[in-house]
This record gives sequence, C-alpha cells and structure tokens, in this order.
Amino acid sequence: MPTGSKVNVAVADRILLHLLNHHSTVDMHTVNIEITRRGIAMACAVHPPNVSRSIRDLVSTGIAAQSTRQVMGETRRQRVWHLTPLGVEMANAIKSRLGETMVLLRDKQGRILEIPAREAPDRLNAELNLLSVLMHAQHEGALNYGDIRFGPIQNNRRLPGSIKMMAGAHATYDTDPPKSRKIHGRKEQKRQLDLWYSQNKCLCMITGIAGSGKTTLISDWFQTKKRDFEGILTMYYPCQTWDTATGLATSIIHRVLNDRGRDINDPYDLISTLPSPGNNMDQDLFRRRLTATLLDEDDKFGDKRKILLILDDIHNLDENGVRLVGVLTQVAEACDSRIIGISRRSPNFYDRRDVVTRGRVTEIALSGLTEDELSEWIQHMDIVEEMSSEVLHERTGGHPLAIELLEMYGEVEHPDWVKFLDSEIVEVLPSEEKSLLLVLAKQKRPVPWVELAKLAGVSGGPPRNLISRGLMVEIRGGMWLHEALRNRLRMYVEDQKAN
Repeated sequence: MPTGSKVNVAVADRILLHLLNHHSTVDMHTVNIEITRRGIAMACAVHPPNVSRSIRDLVSTGIAAQSTRQVMGETRRQRVWHLTPLGVEMANAIKSRLGETMVLLRDKQGRILEIPAREAPDRLNAELNLLSVLMHAQHEGALNYGDIRFGPIQNNRRLPGSIKMMAGAHATYDTDPPKSRKIHGRKEQKRQLDLWYSQNKCLCMITGIAGSGKTTLISDWFQTKKRDFEGILTMYYPCQTWDTATGLATSIIHRVLNDRGRDINDPYDLISTLPSPGNNMDQDLFRRRLTATLLDEDDKFGDKRKILLILDDIHNLDENGVRLVGVLTQVAEACDSRIIGISRRSPNFYDRRDVVTRGRVTEIALSGLTEDELSEWIQHMDIVEEMSSEVLHERTGGHPLAIELLEMYGEVEHPDWVKFLDSEIVEVLPSEEKSLLLVLAKQKRPVPWVELAKLAGVSGGPPRNLISRGLMVEIRGGMWLHEALRNRLRMYVEDQKAN
C-alpha cells in the first residue's frame, strides 16, 4: 500500500493560492470576508497575526496589494488584499508546481490511491480547489470519497448527446404569440387581418411606432382564429438584436422537422444547409430545400405541410437576416403558407410597388387610437380627473402605452412614458423628421401644413411616415404633437442652446 510523502505547504504559498482563487473580486466595490485577514486566516489555517506578517512581506515585494473595501455583512470598511499582475504570475506557477504534489485518497471502494493533488477533485467527484485538497492532505493524511465536508457528490459524467442532429435542441421560438393585455379598439385592423387570411395572401406586414400595440393586435387576433390553424405549423419568433440569419433558419428547421415531437426525419437534407462556423449561409439552397420539405412532392413525409410564421420586431435583424425574411416570403408563396411580419419601420425585403404587392401582400400601418376608441376605453377607467376623448387624443395622439399608464397611475404624461418616448422614438428619429418636429414643438398652437412647411423649409405634402406612425396628428385644421413628445422636444431644443 502506498504511504505517500508528507504534504507541507508554506504559509506564503497557501496565501497566494487563496488570493488567486478570489482574484475575480479585485475590482469589486463590495467583497466577501474571504480576502480580509480573518478570511485568509480561516482558509489557510494560520493565526491572524501570522497572516499579517506574511502579507506584509508579499506587499513589500510587489506580489500583493492592500486596499480597503466594504465587506458583506459588516458595518465598516476593512483592509483587504489581492494579487498584483506579478503576484498572479507567481501564484499560477506555484499552483502548477503544487498540483503535482502526491496525496493519498480513499476511493468509493475503500482503496487507497496515491495521485497528484490536481486530480483529486475529479476522483472525489467534489468541487474542491487545490488549496483545500492540500490543506486536508497536510492535516489529515488521506482524503475520503463522500466526505460531507467536501459537499455533495458531483456527477461529472456527461451523457453522450443524441446521435441525430437537432433532436431536443433548444430553439428560440414558441408555437403561439405571447398572451397579451385586453385589446381596445383595432376592430378595423382585425377585419383587415381576417380578410388577408381568407384571401390566401402570403405576407401581412404590421408597422407602427414602439408601443403602438402591434404584438398585442396579432396575439388577440391569433387567439380568436386559433381553431382555424389546426394542421398548420404555427411559429412565433421574436427577433432580437443579436439574432442572425443562421439562428432564424435553425429555429425554422427545428420547427418544421420536429413538429410532432418525433425523431428528426430529414429526407430532403434540410439540415445540411446550415453553414459551418465562420461561413456564410447559402440562402438560395435553404430556400429550395425548405420548399421541397414543405411541399413533399416525393411523398417522403406522407403529407404536405403549411406554416404560419410570425416574425416579431423584424427591424432588429441585420442585413442578412432581413434578406432571409425575403427568402421566406418566396417559400411561403410557393407552399401555400403565411408570414406575419411586425416591424417599427416600413420593410425593404420586397418590392412595395402596388403592381407587385397586389394580391400577394397586405400592409397594415398602426397609428394612434381614434377618439371613438379612446372614448370607449376611458369609460371603464377609474380616474379622478374627468377627461374627454378629444382632449386625451390631443395630448397623447391616441398612443396605447400612454393610455395604459393613465389607467394604472392616473397621469396623462407619466414619467415612464416620457422615458419611453426618449429611448424608443426621439433618439432614433431620422434627422430630417426630427428637424420638422422640433419646429412644430416650438409653436403654441396647431399649425396648418402650408405654414409649417414654410417655417421648416420643406416642400411637398404632409409627411405620411410621421402621420401614419402617430408622431404627428392633424387637429383643428393644423398639425400638432401630443404633449409628452412636444415637451421632450422642447427640452431637446433648450439643451442644444445651452451647449
């Protein structure tokens, strides 16, 4: 039976290993007790006065540095120590050297083994660092498998993955849109959605400013039509700023090939269209393979498949991602499938001329709620100050988020709405549109478009983009802004003058 050599770790080496284990706290404002004198003494099995003497030598040689920090659970700041770049280099060298120290270990069968200290945590199935292994070996001799002081036994064995690609993959989509609040108004828009679906058009684009209720509209419409989607693959994909064309394609492939929870069956080799890391995706190949998979003309699945794809926040996609949406539109048209796109901006992945889109695409631009819709909504509100729908429409432009905050807090110009306008609308406006709104914000009354155009130095008719998005409203024969946006733009002008 191996006897092993006597383990003896110098105090300075213990302290360096301990500080290396906690080097991640070097820039933290508030730290744990581990890097105070008391914490170092407990971890390294050294009396506090000896810690002070050893640390003093390390600080004087530039290996460690001293500072004061707030300690969790303590009422006053305390002295703490951390490694300098030189100290990190030395500690790593010591860790490598001490990791080869032979220690005794009693395994789960009771056999005594002599192994390098760096291998002990894996053999013990425990989350131990090298210092803990060496301290136990120095003071107790053999380390025992299952020692309760080492924490619960960790099963480090990893089961092999599925032998079939994408089986059980975690994809970034859902089968239904998220459940939303009760919708107010939007009857005409829901009628347009019903008409679009009955006419078998492949694409419906919903556009509008942030917070105008685009996702709410689609969620409410989807729930009312859900019984009509039996036998159709429904998929809701919220596009994030980090999404790529490959990520979107991966989720679509997962939805199409794994639709009934069965093993992946890919007779048209759709998975192979995904690029290897670092390479670009062949979107044309993906289009042809996805079309073949959905049509199943070779009868390899036994049925033709249709998909209803809801792409939320398309404006977050990069150029390749937007191009893929255009590819998906071609697939949907060829396979009798549907796509609902939701975006804050008008789309550019298809030709928007009427001669091209007629009979193929429906576009629904969401502006603010009408006065009648506001009147119906505020009848059910419990607010102290009585307010007519006309005044409310003038001050908010019918923006649904403003009305929600009014319903919750009783404030028309709630600070949360102002912040929302700032980050989601004002800061992202094109310079020409912002200049026009800044001129209007300086006025004290609604201004007819002819007069406003002359003041702003622009020509042509009223800006359809601003009006359709509810940023500019026409009241009493003139153009106007709702108060929160107007106040924010006036503050913007004042900030410019101050600078």
